[in-house]
Amino acid sequence: MTPPVNFWKEKRVLVTGATGLVGSWVTKDLVDRGAMLVALVMDADPYSELYRSGYIQRIHVINGRLEDFGTVERAIVAHECDTVIHLGAQAIVSVAQRSPLATFEANVRGTWNTLEACRLHPDLVKRVVVASSDKAYGEHPELPYTEEMPLQGRQPYEVSKSCADLIAQSYFHTYGLPVTVARCGNIYGGGDLNWTRIVPGTIRSLYCGESPLIRSDGRYIRDYIYVKDVCRAYLSLAEQMTSPEVCGQSFNFSPESQVTVLEIVDKIRQLMKCEHIQPTVLNQAKGEIRNQYLSSEKAQQVLQWLPSYSLDRGLVETIGWYTKFLAEGLS
Repeated sequence: MTPPVNFWKEKRVLVTGATGLVGSWVTKDLVDRGAMLVALVMDADPYSELYRSGYIQRIHVINGRLEDFGTVERAIVAHECDTVIHLGAQAIVSVAQRSPLATFEANVRGTWNTLEACRLHPDLVKRVVVASSDKAYGEHPELPYTEEMPLQGRQPYEVSKSCADLIAQSYFHTYGLPVTVARCGNIYGGGDLNWTRIVPGTIRSLYCGESPLIRSDGRYIRDYIYVKDVCRAYLSLAEQMTSPEVCGQSFNFSPESQVTVLEIVDKIRQLMKCEHIQPTVLNQAKGEIRNQYLSSEKAQQVLQWLPSYSLDRGLVETIGWYTKFLAEGLS
């Protein structure tokens, strides 16, 4: 099913987590497509791509927390939102290890608040996309992950994503809420200001002439998917929500090109012409699954989704974004 070219024109869309890495790019993309955007923002972050790009001036902003049901419902009702893209979450594994309660509150309560607000207003909300993660699968002896595998997170962050994912499915099967779930691997791109993540952290270290830090032994295997491909994935789900093959379903999104942490650090070193700077392997990672990667065959067949960016192309754009950002002294 191909949506009309002007599908998003004058659609009223609530994006939670709009100042985050994915949220910023999704918001910008939707504004450019003619949608009327409402962003639920917990904290104003002037370094966020949403602010730096000036797009914050082109959207409605609701200040508040996902944990507050009244705020979420007000965002939907007051602005008559027909679409909800739920990206808001505590997204850092190490933070979840240190603060599981806050992570569960944001990721689990925040999800059921969002979905319940949508359920109560079916006259308004026609499509909901929930951002899950490959972490929702937990550890499995066989890879790649496919959508039929059980969600069995064990560590706090994994569990929060498993729960949010299952809650979304529950709202579809119990109440018929038009919701679908996206599970992506490690998302990278300009605008991720969590310097403990391997891509932005490595770029910043090399830009400063410092050794990049690798928390693990460097041999953990992951998918790395560029943020613009993730945006297309989320919008494709929303656009095709009326299809029974999409509504109520979960989809993996992956470039299906797995690399180790050491390999992606080496790739960045090469692209930045910093091969002479060697990484420092700390081997201190805790609470992380060693190997994780996804099959995106279902998304390819049902949504006709394919990544547009190779790892090299995505990293070149990403390095360009951070080079400009760091040159402005905003690190």
